[in-house]
Amino acid sequence: MTLPLDPRDSASDGRFVSYRDSLALIFADHRLRTAVMSLLGLTVSGTIGYSLIEGVTPSEALYMTVITLSTVGYGEIVPLSPAGRWFTMGLIALGVGAVFHAAGALAGFVIEGRLRELLGRRSMQRSVDRLHDHVIICGFGRLGKAIAAKLKAREVVVVDQDVRLQKEAEDAGHLFVHGSALEDAVLRSAGIERARALIAATGSDPDNVFIALSARELEPGIQIHARAESAAGVHRLKLSGADQVISPHEIAGQRIANALLRPGVVEFLELSDPGEGAEVDLEEVVLAATSLVDGVPIRELRAHGLHVAVVAIKRGDEPIRLNPKADDILRGGDHVVAIGDRENLTRLAEAAQAD
Repeated sequence: MTLPLDPRDSASDGRFVSYRDSLALIFADHRLRTAVMSLLGLTVSGTIGYSLIEGVTPSEALYMTVITLSTVGYGEIVPLSPAGRWFTMGLIALGVGAVFHAAGALAGFVIEGRLRELLGRRSMQRSVDRLHDHVIICGFGRLGKAIAAKLKAREVVVVDQDVRLQKEAEDAGHLFVHGSALEDAVLRSAGIERARALIAATGSDPDNVFIALSARELEPGIQIHARAESAAGVHRLKLSGADQVISPHEIAGQRIANALLRPGVVEFLELSDPGEGAEVDLEEVVLAATSLVDGVPIRELRAHGLHVAVVAIKRGDEPIRLNPKADDILRGGDHVVAIGDRENLTRLAEAAQAD
């Protein structure tokens, strides 16, 4: 990673990191911080010691301390007293050890790749800070990965404690925040104040309940979707404020049962999986106030070149209307669920936003 020559040259896109930020990241390392504090402590102690023992000025005492710790061998400013010599020998013994410790910590920091990791983490955070209306997925297990794969057209921020999952998430095109979603600071790092939705997809009902409660407290208007492993988990997640609670085991059981009892329905659902079906798609669009189809009855959609079947309309706080009538008029703000081929659904999505 290249650092700019001037801290003011740091790019806003997060590709560069200023010297001030770099130092802050370096000193976040425990070994380096300990080594630097040891050297500073010895420097201050040596300066005070020489001032008191030899009666020199603070600047002279600092100079004597630096040449002693660095063992460069320059001449002494004043002849040392016996007490000064004993003090110097002790300072050298401690200083050499501190210098070697600092050098070893710095070498390990660079060689082990922690510097690149920390700088990369800062760059990642800057990318997250630029997002708006993104989706936060807490837990990158099998369910979290499947959800992220389906949301490939939307910005996704993955939150997980397992840093080994970072490369996999980045390779899939997602941003990654390392940490526990149970901590408010981690959710803030994922940009919860600007996010559209949060998905609690860990394998623990108590964790998902806590995540939902924290998310609702930090951002009351965010959509919360949660995974539940038990009936009690479903109940408690709904009480915690989750907008939608899904039990993967229950859904899988229903799907298998339907495959046995109603195979034709299951085949249709597989064809209508958005973005996956070869012939038929099922899609939801939101009509803008300036939409080309605002005020248009459903029966006249074909006249606008939109060969789709509207199967449901959700308008404001009204109950969802399934199988609406041909005379029903579409309005700005409506959530429209339609079936059709991908080309016509794409045109519907464009018409929903265009003026």
